[in-house]
Amino acid sequence: MAYQSLYRRYRSQRFSELRGQNHVTTALKAAVANGRYGHAYLFSGPRGTGKTSTARILAKALNCPNVVDGEPCCECESCLAIEQGRSFDLHELDAASHNKVDDIRDLISRVNLGSPGRTKVYILDEVHMLSAGAENALLKTLEEPPDHVVFVLATTEPHKVVETIRSRTQHFNFHLLPAEELEEHVRYVISDAGLDVPEEAIEYVLRQGGGSARDTLSALDLVAAAGGVPAGSDIGVELATAIGGGDPGAAIATIQAGLTQGMEPRVIGETTVSVLRNAFLASMGSTSGQLNDSAQATAGELATLLGPATITRSLEAIGQALVDMRQAPDPRVPLEVTVLRLCRSATSAGAASPDAESGAPAVAETGADIIARLEARVDALEKELEALTTNGPVAGGAATDMTKESTPATAGGPAASSRSPKNRSANQSATTSPEPETDPAEQPAAGAGPAAAARRRLKETTAKRPPSPRRQGKAPMTAPASDPSPEPKPEPASTATPEPTEQATPEAEPEPEREADRPTPATDQPLTEAEAEQAVEVQLNKVSQKVRVRFNVGTVTGVDGSSILFAMPNVHYRDRCEEVKGELEQALSAHLGRAIAVSVMVDDSPSSVSLDPAKMEPTPVADESYGDIGPIEDLADAGDHSANSVDRLTKAFPGSTVIEHDEP
Repeated sequence: MAYQSLYRRYRSQRFSELRGQNHVTTALKAAVANGRYGHAYLFSGPRGTGKTSTARILAKALNCPNVVDGEPCCECESCLAIEQGRSFDLHELDAASHNKVDDIRDLISRVNLGSPGRTKVYILDEVHMLSAGAENALLKTLEEPPDHVVFVLATTEPHKVVETIRSRTQHFNFHLLPAEELEEHVRYVISDAGLDVPEEAIEYVLRQGGGSARDTLSALDLVAAAGGVPAGSDIGVELATAIGGGDPGAAIATIQAGLTQGMEPRVIGETTVSVLRNAFLASMGSTSGQLNDSAQATAGELATLLGPATITRSLEAIGQALVDMRQAPDPRVPLEVTVLRLCRSATSAGAASPDAESGAPAVAETGADIIARLEARVDALEKELEALTTNGPVAGGAATDMTKESTPATAGGPAASSRSPKNRSANQSATTSPEPETDPAEQPAAGAGPAAAARRRLKETTAKRPPSPRRQGKAPMTAPASDPSPEPKPEPASTATPEPTEQATPEAEPEPEREADRPTPATDQPLTEAEAEQAVEVQLNKVSQKVRVRFNVGTVTGVDGSSILFAMPNVHYRDRCEEVKGELEQALSAHLGRAIAVSVMVDDSPSSVSLDPAKMEPTPVADESYGDIGPIEDLADAGDHSANSVDRLTKAFPGSTVIEHDEP
């Protein structure tokens, strides 16, 4: 006879031989002994836990003439025929491959046929794979089968079985076998089969089985055939150890060794995740029921080495790498990159820990040191930002020196102690760069420095410069009544700042166009018309389109205290501007640093009231460059440039006649 696999050779033949399923065997034995068995059962649970074996034992018990306390004798012709697979009382159907409606109809057509035994048992394995039509076809027969028929449905995914089928059956859940009971069974098989297996091989097969009796015996078959534990069996433990020690070289070497031995990157990742999960349970004070004493000791050592934070981070990272492998051109790359990042993270955490050199676990300190290092970096950036805001850009190496002074030397240095608001504010005030020495009476509100000096010079120059019209076609605004003197020439930049220490170098002087966009510091001086004109030009480009379109029609005619006067050509525009002027007032107030009101009125000047050329007087030209035109009476009329399409067609076709279309 050919060699038979261990899981087939040692398949349970009685209820008493089933391991780890006492809650199932007790109920079934009592049902058979009392003659109160059901017409349909649903067995669910992980693979290799005895679902099909239990169904076969039930079939033997229902047809055995020598049943004792619900146990079959396993010696009669009926029991031997079922064991050898030649009984007409037992019909097994793989629902994964026979899942169509026709397959179920064929089964139903043979249900009413008799059999040699008392009961005909139908076993439908992987019943969750049936199609929707097949499930519906099975419902009526499953609910009311003939008296001599019993259905046993087996599945590993009971949630995929429709509720209408589950409600017609008695449901039994099968569990994974505990490690102690499975180890006892493995040692019995080794002794009974006469196998020469080392002790470490038993630990390997138990770890590979994971609570499944069939998987465990299959691994034992492999160990017995290979003469020992296969290479790479501890790759998950080795990779987790390399991550905990922060050794990227050892981690990459472990992955490469597994790949050389023929392991897929996904298998390496899944094995590592399983090892990390056991270590996580050990760190939480819990243990897996499928681990023996040796495996639990290994999980405890890894929990001490890694710590809960590193284990959790590793589980998340490697799990994401397993997902990324599906789309990666090379599945090895996501796993290797993830492991390198985990090793670097463990190295950084160990360097920040005071007990890293002594090898003592620093689980609680790892997260605290990382937070301290990040807080120190944030403090340094806050100090640098405060210095730049106060003094403006610093030329040359000043910024570098300031950054060096504000960056902590180590994670546990002075910056690490600035976690509280009081310490942080103290460190900021102690490390802020000193401001230039200026007279407090002349120091502006926005601070001192080259940028502030440039802003003051720009403000003074703009205040002395007469306003210019904002749009072509508008008459230029006249100078304020309080300044009747002609336009003065701008003073040199050196006279704008009284103290030589406030003068800005050419490199540090900002461009006037950019300075115009900056908000003006709050001051007690009255608002001038030039400042109002400039502020309106800047802020109209920043407000919403609706406000910009409506106010572009008008012009700034003057300033009344903190109110800017706008002149509109008619009442219609005035009313439309009144609706949206609040947004412009907010923008101007934020820009000028004071409360600004906008007053909109109708422009009563002749140029805006009437558009009759006879009533409009020519505007004097202030620019002398127009003097080259010569006497006006010598000018000739320009040619006809009519934009009318009819006129253009008439000129293009001389002699043509325009025919007017009569309206009906």
